Amino acid sequence: MRAVRLHGPGDVRVESIPRPTPADGQVPLRMRSVGLCGSDLHHYREGTTGGEVHSEPFVLGHEISAEVPDESADQLGLEPGGLVAVNPAHPCGECEWCARGHPNLCPHVEFKGVVGDPGGLAERLTAHPHQVVPVPDDMGPDAAALLEPLGVAIHAVDLAEIQVMDTVAVLGAGPIGLLVAQVVQAAGAGECVIVDPLSYRTEVAEKLGADRTATHRDAIEAWTGGRGADVVIEATNAPEGFEHAVESVRIGGCIVLVGIPEGNEYGLTAAPARRKGITVKFCRRMGEVYDRAIQLVTSGRVDLEPIVTHRVPLEEAPEALALQSRYEDNVIKAVVYHGRSD
Repeated sequence: MRAVRLHGPGDVRVESIPRPTPADGQVPLRMRSVGLCGSDLHHYREGTTGGEVHSEPFVLGHEISAEVPDESADQLGLEPGGLVAVNPAHPCGECEWCARGHPNLCPHVEFKGVVGDPGGLAERLTAHPHQVVPVPDDMGPDAAALLEPLGVAIHAVDLAEIQVMDTVAVLGAGPIGLLVAQVVQAAGAGECVIVDPLSYRTEVAEKLGADRTATHRDAIEAWTGGRGADVVIEATNAPEGFEHAVESVRIGGCIVLVGIPEGNEYGLTAAPARRKGITVKFCRRMGEVYDRAIQLVTSGRVDLEPIVTHRVPLEEAPEALALQSRYEDNVIKAVVYHGRSD
């Protein structure tokens, strides 16, 4: 089968590899759509999302929708040809952290799109039945794939514990930031403002209902009369993002860090954060949120369509990664498809 594998920073190849063999109760699936995520871009640029650079090639992609083949239908209790989303995480279910209700923090998790667990950028993949999420009949493959990053946005907003009428600032209007902003509004925020240095992205944020947008964080101080936002959700890849969030939040406010910084390091001046008495939370993947993600989309509270700006077939995935990495052609998110291009 054809698959997209990362061999090292900047070295992505479309290759022929053997089909994966289901193990431990897994089922085979046919790939339909895969969104290119910010963490995929970290792999592409740096060879890692933080830590050791892997030397062996692996199949990228963890924002996945797939089709149920005939041989998996009975085991899943689904119709052949049906569309499903694929939760990329398979936590152990046995460690202390799983038992405490934090499967997203499981240190033994198997996660698609990293070494040891091939991702969705291949004609075929395998998954455990609990990872297979049926979606409504009127949901398309791109939307089904984007339920995964929407789940991350839901988890980030859950961590923020937004109060009704809070002012929430979102730093970064990439895919996660644009999803977070929509979930923030659904959660009852009084005002949602979003900042991104790329004006074409703030224009999309405006279309998706952000109350205010700007290309520099200084606007947050002006908008709030120097008070700062009640909650700041940082969704950039900038090492200075943590510092910018501290500057933008009010005394006693809350910061949720979602973005992965380039180089795996943050820069932070300690005194302002300490003197403000800020609560800081880190967002790691998500819990069991797919049902809520589906409800947000089907109810119209979250619009996924403007976030997908580019669609390419599997064979063009390397070019799409390069394009998204360079922020060219007003890209927000590229989706790679296989089979029917709907």
